[in-house]
Amino acid sequence: MNLLQHALRAGHGNPQSPGRPRRAVVAGGGGTLGSAVVEQLLALGRFRPLHVLVTQDFHAAPAGLVPLPAVPGQPLPRGAGELAVIVFDRERHANGRDAAFLRPEPAQLPALAAALHAAGARDLLVVQPHAAASLPQALRAGLASLDEQAVAGLGFEHVVLLRAAQPPGASTGRGLQRVADLVLAQLRLMTPQAQQPVRARKLAQLAAALAAALPEAPPGTRVMAPEIVWQAAQLDDPAPLVRSFLHGQALPEAQLRVPRM
Repeated sequence: MNLLQHALRAGHGNPQSPGRPRRAVVAGGGGTLGSAVVEQLLALGRFRPLHVLVTQDFHAAPAGLVPLPAVPGQPLPRGAGELAVIVFDRERHANGRDAAFLRPEPAQLPALAAALHAAGARDLLVVQPHAAASLPQALRAGLASLDEQAVAGLGFEHVVLLRAAQPPGASTGRGLQRVADLVLAQLRLMTPQAQQPVRARKLAQLAAALAAALPEAPPGTRVMAPEIVWQAAQLDDPAPLVRSFLHGQALPEAQLRVPRM
C-alpha cells in the first residue's frame, strides 16, 4: 500500500482534533514526500477541509480532502486555507495518480506563495529538500535566496522554511557522468550524520507537527536547518522540539542512532 492510499485511509478515521479545525491547502501533494505530508495532516484531524492543488480530475478524495483545481493564470479561490503548505518533491513515475497533483518547482516559490497569500493564507510552511553541498553553512539556517526573502516579505503571520537534506537520486547517466555520480555517492558517506537525509515519513511527521503548532507561536519567519530536522527525526514525537524551536527555546536532546547504509 503506497503513502497516498494510507492518506486516504487516514481521512476516513476519527482522530481527535482539539479546538476549531483550520482550513489548509497543500501545493505538491504527490510524490513520496508530498503524499506523506498529506497523510500526516489528515491523520492529525486538525485541518478540515484539507485542500490539495490538482491539475487533473481527482475522484478518490476521502472526507476532509478536497481537490482544488489550479488553473494557470487564474487566482486561487479565497478561503482555500488559513495554512498553506508547499512541498517540493521529485517526480515519481511509479504512481500515475501523482500526475493529478500540482508539482511546483523551486523557481515558482515567490509566485505560488503570493497566490496563496492572496487567497487568504495566514501561515506558510515550505518543505524544501536540498542537496547537502548546495548551501554554505551560514545559509542553512537563514534565508538563502532573493526568492525566500521575497516570500518573507509577503505579509504572512508565520513562515517556516523546513530545509531538509535531499536523498541522492539513482544514477541514470552513462560513461563519465555515471562515474561522477558514483564518486558523489561515495562522498555522501563522509557527510556528518546530522546532515544526512531523513526518511519521507519522518520529515512529513515533522511538517505536520509544525503545522499544528504554528497558531500558538509568536509571529515571524523561521528556517529549520538540516541539523535540526535530523535531530527531530530521531524523536518518536517531534512536538516538544517543534514547540521549543518555534518559541526560541533550547532544543531537547536527541538520542544518537547508528545510520543505516
